Amino acid sequence: MASVEIAAEHERILREIESTDTNCIGPTLRSVYDGQEHGLFMEKLDARIRNHDRDIERMCNHHFQGFVDSITELLKVRGEAQKLKSQVTETNQRLQNDGKEVSLNATELKKCRVQQRNIANTIDKLTHCLPVLEMYSRLQEQMSAKRYYPALCTLEQLEQTCLPRAGQYRFCSIMAENIPKLRTHIRDTAMSQLRDFLESIRKHSDKIGQTAVKQVHNHTGERGGGEDGDGAEWMVYNWSIVYLCWFGFSLQVSGAQELVDFSPVYRCLHIYTVLGLRDVFENYYRKQRRKQARLVLQPHSNMHETLEGYRRYFNQIVGFFVVEDHVLHTTRGLVNRAYVEELWELALSKIVAALRTHSSYCDDPNLVLDLKNLMVLFADTLQGYGFPVSQLFDMLLEMREQYGEILLKRWNITFRQVLDQDNYSPIPVSTEEEYRHYTSQFPMQDPELEKLPFPKKLPFSEFVPKVYCQLKEFIYACLKYSEDLHLSSTEVDDMIRKSTNLLLTRTLSNCLQYAIKKKNVGLAELVQVIINTTHLEQSCHFLEEFISNITNVPPDTVNATKLYGTSTFKDARHAAEAEIYTNLNTKIDQFLQLADYDWMASPPAGGTLSASDYLIDLIAFLNSTFSVFTNLPGKVAQTACMSACKHISTSLMELLLNPEVRQISIGALHQLNADVKECESFARAGPVAGFQGDTLLLAFSDLRQLLDLFTQWDWSTYLVDYGKPTCKYLRVNPHISLALLEKMKETSRKNNVFAQFRKTDRDRQKLIDTIIKQLRNLITQQQA
Repeated sequence: MASVEIAAEHERILREIESTDTNCIGPTLRSVYDGQEHGLFMEKLDARIRNHDRDIERMCNHHFQGFVDSITELLKVRGEAQKLKSQVTETNQRLQNDGKEVSLNATELKKCRVQQRNIANTIDKLTHCLPVLEMYSRLQEQMSAKRYYPALCTLEQLEQTCLPRAGQYRFCSIMAENIPKLRTHIRDTAMSQLRDFLESIRKHSDKIGQTAVKQVHNHTGERGGGEDGDGAEWMVYNWSIVYLCWFGFSLQVSGAQELVDFSPVYRCLHIYTVLGLRDVFENYYRKQRRKQARLVLQPHSNMHETLEGYRRYFNQIVGFFVVEDHVLHTTRGLVNRAYVEELWELALSKIVAALRTHSSYCDDPNLVLDLKNLMVLFADTLQGYGFPVSQLFDMLLEMREQYGEILLKRWNITFRQVLDQDNYSPIPVSTEEEYRHYTSQFPMQDPELEKLPFPKKLPFSEFVPKVYCQLKEFIYACLKYSEDLHLSSTEVDDMIRKSTNLLLTRTLSNCLQYAIKKKNVGLAELVQVIINTTHLEQSCHFLEEFISNITNVPPDTVNATKLYGTSTFKDARHAAEAEIYTNLNTKIDQFLQLADYDWMASPPAGGTLSASDYLIDLIAFLNSTFSVFTNLPGKVAQTACMSACKHISTSLMELLLNPEVRQISIGALHQLNADVKECESFARAGPVAGFQGDTLLLAFSDLRQLLDLFTQWDWSTYLVDYGKPTCKYLRVNPHISLALLEKMKETSRKNNVFAQFRKTDRDRQKLIDTIIKQLRNLITQQQA
């Protein structure tokens, strides 16, 4: 069994050797030599080889004839092979000959391939370098054309993109070295252009402002008119503001841009932004504009002399802020709203201070009015750009006070001229046309006068219609200033009434006082002043209606200011009346200065004494004067007449008591008594209507009782009844009678003063001493 297994194993190994690749036969043979029966295997292997040899022999024997045939064929082919060999040799020779040229061409081709590779490399390098050169060329063109912002963008692209791709070339290094210089040049050039721009807008701010103001003026002029009343005014005002807000923004784009090229600002802003220096640029721009603002806000020293000076000042300011508003809306953050508002606050304070100073020099109301209109247009223009202008309108209200003062000065001159040129005579009118002319100037309503035929006279003189017309002109002047100040009708009405009150109570009143107090004014002129002021006083309610009509505020409004014209004309009339009394007394004094009494005259021998010549002339003068007083109010004429009579009585009394007259005779008292009787006769005649009974005689009652006491020597009655209500000589003052007795004391020694009385009373000195003693006792008792 063991030998069978070994034989089977050897058979398997042999089959494996036959079928296995010789490269892998090693492990198989190793398994044979590892066993103990390799001799047996060798025998087995030899037997297998012999079998295969026999198979090969049989196969060869089977195919031998074919092999012989093949050899025969092969021998036949040898000749052809020799022939083919010679052909191949010949072909090879030719090929070698031809190959030399191909070899040479191959070398050239190699060289061409190298050149081609070099060219390709060069093209590749040029592909990266050409954009650098093109971009640098474009940069040079942009720099030459002064297109600095695109040049800066090109420079940035060249530095960050193109140069790194191009590689390390000398020209690239040169370009890279020049880039900072170019940046600096662009920055400096942009800043230089910005400075030129700032200088340009400084020069053109006047024109820019003029354009803006003109456009606003044209628009507001077109929108003028509308309904009356507070509501309509407010509605028109609001619509104007809405329009101005839109209109202002449109002006930013058109008006300012047409006059000024803002591209240097945008270019410089972009350049500095790209350079990372935006903050530097913003600070520089704002600093320079602040400096320019201070220059713009500094007015010329002679600005107040002409309206053009104010207009140029306002236009420059408007132009400055139009530019700033344009920059605010067309740049992103170069200036902000807070910066512009800060500049405007600074400007407002400077403007108000400058206007307050320069307007104070102005004394021409027309210039102030034009300045006011200019300021309103200035304020409306800036308000359209969104700037608050309430302080400007407050300043306009301050200037209204100054305007009112200037008007008062101007009207003071006008009123004085009217009063100086007046003839102080009633106005004669000979035709209906003349009559209507004056009544159209002055609201006079006198039905009785209208019924009178022509020619006739108006009761007042020329200065009444002239003054009334000037009052209306003043009201119109005040109204002109109040226009366009965005005030309500009530505020306008109040302003006009207050100004008119100042005109009446201060200016016109002073002018009337001046006219009344002039040295050369006579009684007739004073009488006419009283008549004139009476008519002007009556016209005050027409002025009230006139103001109400132009302001649309009823005069009976609760808070409406009332005109003080009535009190003004009353005061003037009272002053004229007092001046009449004073002038009348002065004239009386002039007559009394002609009095030449003989204080030592003897008693009249008989008959009636005549009044003194000076007194007769005085009475004639009074009669003539009081005849002119017929047009005066009754109380004025009566007061003047009573005042004249009292003054005559007082003056005659003073003549008696004059310290320089040391002695008075009874004859002198009789002459004075005759003069007093003449005065009493004048009083009884009623030179002025309206006195009841003997009222006018009361002016001479003191003098009459005194003269009766002395001429009748009725001392017993006086001394007994003194102090009683029924006393005959109630108005005789004991002091006066005592003084007069003292003057008669010495005279009685030389003249038979008491010849008409009883012989027992003729002890003259003793009698006078007794009366004097009794009078002194009476005075002492009275004082006690």
